[in-house]
Order: sequence, then structure tokens, then C-alpha cells
Amino acid sequence: MASRRRAEDLIRAGRVTVNGAVVRELGQRADPTRDAIAVDGETIRPPAERRTIMLHKPRGVVSTVDDPEGRPTVVALVQAAGERLYPIGRLDVNTTGLLLLTNDGRLAAAILHPRHAVPRVYRVKVRGQPDEEAVTRLRRGVRLEDGKTAPARVRVLGRLPTKSWLEITVHEGRRHLVRRMCEGVGHAVDKLARIRLGPLGLGTLPAGAWRELTERELTALRTAAGLRPRAAGGAGAGGPPRGRGRRPRTPRPRPGSRPRAAARSAPRRSPGGPRRS
Repeated sequence: MASRRRAEDLIRAGRVTVNGAVVRELGQRADPTRDAIAVDGETIRPPAERRTIMLHKPRGVVSTVDDPEGRPTVVALVQAAGERLYPIGRLDVNTTGLLLLTNDGRLAAAILHPRHAVPRVYRVKVRGQPDEEAVTRLRRGVRLEDGKTAPARVRVLGRLPTKSWLEITVHEGRRHLVRRMCEGVGHAVDKLARIRLGPLGLGTLPAGAWRELTERELTALRTAAGLRPRAAGGAGAGGPPRGRGRRPRTPRPRPGSRPRAAARSAPRRSPGGPRRS
């Protein structure tokens, strides 16, 4: 809400109350989860716990908070989570599969940032049977109206008399990207499902169901998105960073060795002994 100095000014001015009593002494302890803390009479609510869940989005559900057309939304499917969660990216209304929802804005932004190129894996049923040329174009990049696509991984999973199953891995988040790629090589999409996002797999999660991510999954996801894993107390993993302005430690001299300053000030001798003038 405010910097430490600003918070101290608010306390000195008598504008902060804890459980209805004005606080004027700096350093008084209060627990935001148990005590009623207010500034100018307005209660400060504790920050919500950061949560990220995985949803198996069904067909016909939109990946938005609300829909002007009245269609069902992914947010409505996870109301039982008890938190206000937002989808990380979107799957179009006819696409099914893995969708993450979170209240961690930093995590969402990192996953969607093009610099991190978090892979998205889709299982696609297309019309017809793509030949080797079409598959090669998908792998190398397809020219679309908004630019050429980045290289993708493509596997042919199976061929039917009039249709084929493909697995396509992309590292971009453009709108309707996989559908447009397949249409660009002459094979319209009949079914599209996202089965992986970064290190996370959809697994056997039923359509319309959701679950919490495990700590291990969250750590792997944050690493894939270029973030430091969370540790106890909200700090990142690893040792505490060295503060700015601190001097590095000076190594102690080994027994029997001369101090560095003395070594630098001592006159240098040539390999052949002292020079004669």
C-alpha cells in the first residue's frame, strides 16, 4: 500500500487503527489475518494467497471472465475454488484441453511473454492426409497474414481414410495459431485439444474438472517461465542475495605466505638474480 517511510508517517499522524484503537507507536506488531487494520477508517484486507489451478476446458466454453452472449465461461466452472481466478491466455470456444487459471499476475505475464517461449502441445485432427511437403511447411513455418510462424514440432500420430491426427508443438501465443497453420497448408481442423503447457500435462483430468497444481508443478512452471522458484516465506530459491554496496570478503592469507600488500610492494627480481649496474 505504501513505502515504509510513508507508512510511518501515517502512523505518526494517527491515521492507522488496529482493532479500532489508534496506533501511534512505531514497531507495534499486528497480524493482518487476525487483526482489523484500517487507514482513515478503510479496512486493509490481507493479500489473497496466490493460487494456480489446471482446468480441462470443455468444448463450447469461452476462456473469459464473462461473456456478453451469455455463453458459459471458464471462470464459472471454477467458482468452487473460492478465489477470483483469471485464465492464463485463451483457448477458443471450440478448443478443449489444458487451461491454467491464477490470481498470480506475475506468473501469468511470464508464461505469456514471447521471450520465454513456453511450449504448447496440441493434438489435432485435420481433414485429409497431409503429405511430407505440408508437414515440412508446418515444421519450418507457415506464412500467415500476421507474419510467418516460428518453427514447430510436428508428429503424425495416425491416418484415417479421410482425416489425420497430428501432434503440434508451438512456442507462440497468437490467436487461433494452430488452426490457421493447418488451414495454411490446406488441411482444416476438425478437433483441437491442448494436452501440455510447458512442463504440465493434462493427464486423465476429465473435461470440465479442475485441480490445484502441486508445489513441484508450480516450481517447474515458474522455472519454465523464467521466474525463480518460490521458497518458504515467499523468497526465491537459493541463498540470500548479497546486498548492493557490500564489499566482498577479503580472503585470509595462508600460513607462511606474505600479505598481498607486502607482495605487491616487494621489488621484483629477474630469474637470473639481481642486476648489476
